Amino acid sequence: MMDLGRLRALHAVAVHGSVGGAAAALGFTPSAISQQIAKLERETRTVLLERQGRGVALTDAARALADTAQQVLALVEQAEVTLEEQRGEAVGRLVVAAFATGARGILPGALAELRERCPELDVRLLEVDPYLAAELVARGEVDLALVQDWPTVPLPIQDGLSRLDLGLDPVDLLLPAGHPLAALAVVPVGRLLGQRWISVPPGNICHDWLVRTLREAGEEPDVIYQVGEFETQIALIGAGLGIGLVPRLGRAVLPPGVVARPVVPEPTRRVFVLWRTRTSRRPAITATLHALQRQWG
Repeated sequence: MMDLGRLRALHAVAVHGSVGGAAAALGFTPSAISQQIAKLERETRTVLLERQGRGVALTDAARALADTAQQVLALVEQAEVTLEEQRGEAVGRLVVAAFATGARGILPGALAELRERCPELDVRLLEVDPYLAAELVARGEVDLALVQDWPTVPLPIQDGLSRLDLGLDPVDLLLPAGHPLAALAVVPVGRLLGQRWISVPPGNICHDWLVRTLREAGEEPDVIYQVGEFETQIALIGAGLGIGLVPRLGRAVLPPGVVARPVVPEPTRRVFVLWRTRTSRRPAITATLHALQRQWG
């Protein structure tokens, strides 16, 4: 009989592509994950991981076993949902994924509320980009994800997921106080052409929106600084190095020398929650959804 924890470890390595990624997702050390895989190899008398450069790669046998593990874990999840539903209380572990500003702007209050109302619920938080968060929910690696997208750049959502819309998050143009556009009360999108941009790196949904918007306006954007953290972007803007589009959700008070101006048409992000439809009856899911709605206001 193969151990469920070892199958979970293998499945996580397959999903995240590395032992380190699996460890971060499951809340263990990389050494612990490696030990679980080694035990599974002895248990199955099969080589599951092979060295590839500085990392590891799954063998064909490991990929087949990981696919089976996903099915097994889905059945176990259904059993856990049924038991939790019968108990009528939010209990056990709940892994939540969230984008950075959502984690900062909504989750502190929501998680504090859950700790008070559901003391037997063990909530874990993983900060990831919405693209990855949606995949992790679909694959069963996280239970619920707080994500965002743009009307012009919708987030791909796989079958089997449910969605709860929280609302719209307006995005402002941030620029140095002495910038010519700072004199405008509202900045038309057409005036954003020919600027030096500070933005998140490619592959991030916010970057994709900026590139698409300016291309539609007739220009390939000149992104001179690619920075993942909005706080760092604001610091660079304050130094007069460029301008940026920064959402309001989770945004700190702007430092002296940096001003915010609305843009027309107003860019807005759609903020919503994803979870596997088959877990909708789980009290932990419904309690978390209610807490997120209350925090959004």
